[in-house]
Amino acid sequence: MQAETVRPGEGRLACAPADHPPVAKARIGVLVANLGTPDNHDYWSMRRYLNEFLSDRRVIDFPAWKWQPLLQFVILSKRPFTSGSNYRKIWNHDKGESPLMTITRQQVEKLRAAVATRYGNGIMVDFCMRYGNPSTGAVVRRMVAAGCEKIVFLPLYPQYAGATSATANDEFFRAMMREKRQPAVRTVPEYFDHPLYIEALAQSVERAYAGLGHRPDVLVASYHGMPKRYLLEGDPYHCQCQKTSRLLRERLGWPAGSIDITFQSVFGREEWLRPYTVEHVAELARAGKRRIAVISPAFAADCIETLEEIQGEIREAFVHAGGEEFTYIPCLNDDDAHIAALMAVLGANLAGWAD
Repeated sequence: MQAETVRPGEGRLACAPADHPPVAKARIGVLVANLGTPDNHDYWSMRRYLNEFLSDRRVIDFPAWKWQPLLQFVILSKRPFTSGSNYRKIWNHDKGESPLMTITRQQVEKLRAAVATRYGNGIMVDFCMRYGNPSTGAVVRRMVAAGCEKIVFLPLYPQYAGATSATANDEFFRAMMREKRQPAVRTVPEYFDHPLYIEALAQSVERAYAGLGHRPDVLVASYHGMPKRYLLEGDPYHCQCQKTSRLLRERLGWPAGSIDITFQSVFGREEWLRPYTVEHVAELARAGKRRIAVISPAFAADCIETLEEIQGEIREAFVHAGGEEFTYIPCLNDDDAHIAALMAVLGANLAGWAD
């Protein structure tokens, strides 16, 4: 977005001396943040991305002296190859980017249009990634240069976790520290129980079920995992996942126990939140559940964890154990009901600034 400028003798610079530098016209910014994506699936792109991600103390909180040698000399010598291979399977080759980048851009384009319809053209809507590009710092710098004197920062995570929402906020605040003229800021809290978010999830389930020949025996809500220790240290993520699933079940009108809650993407030897999705779906198949559906309420956009892990490793575990029909229900992505939910969340956080 091209910054409009105010020059000496105009508007708020009406009384400024003639040699006062022009300033950008004041506006409000909405900055949407997602997890991140490598620039490509080659070894060095993957290594840069994984190094940034796995060096985040919110993600891996081991002491640096203990973790960094293992990361730099063992993990990053091998993992970029396997992760790159997985990204290659799902890569958007037409656009030369990961699906997460494509979908996040689509979401923001729809949000930008909805914001303009409701508030006019005085609000700048953009997005950044916590890891990789576009970086949080670069986009904050662009927004400030464009005249954003107030910024609403929206981490695109329905449930709060230190390793997602908090680290996104950390990086945003670090970007603020580098600005000579800091804008006023508001950070958007988690929205895991917002009625329109639950409604969007429910509609996605109903839409998927309506297109199936047979109703699944079980709906599995697979959330991204985290070490169990984080829960015991006070992270509310596990509790919010539980409530999201309960509210979804109630909105669908289903009885208690009809949605199984599991956790995926386990990393390292430490115990993580259980049950693990990959193990649970196999147990369902062995117990005679031949048809299951899987939904991922913690992901606002389809990504490597859903497009490759769920539809690859987790699907294979179910089929290998005797399962027959595996249905993956896509993330909310840029679905209109999802955009409406995000607009409601933004509206509450723009109150007093844009109304």
